[in-house]
Amino acid sequence: MGFLDRYRKPGDLPRKLPVFPLPGALLLPRAELPLNIFEPRYLDMVNDALSGDRLIGMIQPVAGAEQEDRPVLMGVGCAGRITAYAETPDNRILITLTGVSRFAVREELTAEIPYRMVVADFHPFAVDLVSDLGANEVNRPALLQALKDYLTANDMSADWNQVNAASTEVLVNTLSLLSPYAAREKQALLEAPDLKTRADVLIALTEMALARGRRDRPLQ
Repeated sequence: MGFLDRYRKPGDLPRKLPVFPLPGALLLPRAELPLNIFEPRYLDMVNDALSGDRLIGMIQPVAGAEQEDRPVLMGVGCAGRITAYAETPDNRILITLTGVSRFAVREELTAEIPYRMVVADFHPFAVDLVSDLGANEVNRPALLQALKDYLTANDMSADWNQVNAASTEVLVNTLSLLSPYAAREKQALLEAPDLKTRADVLIALTEMALARGRRDRPLQ
């Protein structure tokens, strides 16, 4: 049984969740996010999570509050489980979070800990706990074409064997994580109600970026 199989319904996830506010960072179900942890408060958070349920919530600060020591948080984040861990000689921790489910922030808790903790409500996102839900509705050829066009325009390459072998859900969510878009666009991808909508948003953002690139390209 894979570790994700233990989360079958929202009630299987904790009500209290430590959160890592990080501008521009996005986590989605069954996608992987590598993190380099070096701030003391977040080192404490990772160590506490490892001794508990290994779950951490990724969430973005509200736009304009990124530089504050305790920024206001967006209303939706995504919980991930620590699935890889390594320590470095210079006292950093390298982890990989694998996304489990999105959550709504109901309130922030006041506790005598250096990091932040929220009351997380997973019930609005019960669909996240069903693998590949809605994958058949995604226009996968259009998504792949948008990816090919973006890579060509930016002189980049991809491992197409790996891309073609990926499930539609993993493909959509991983490309959303890797997308170079601003925090507001990343939040729109996070809050998309279903996989099809997320794929449509990602395609639209990519097409707009390509159009801007063509418009801004100097004339030869």
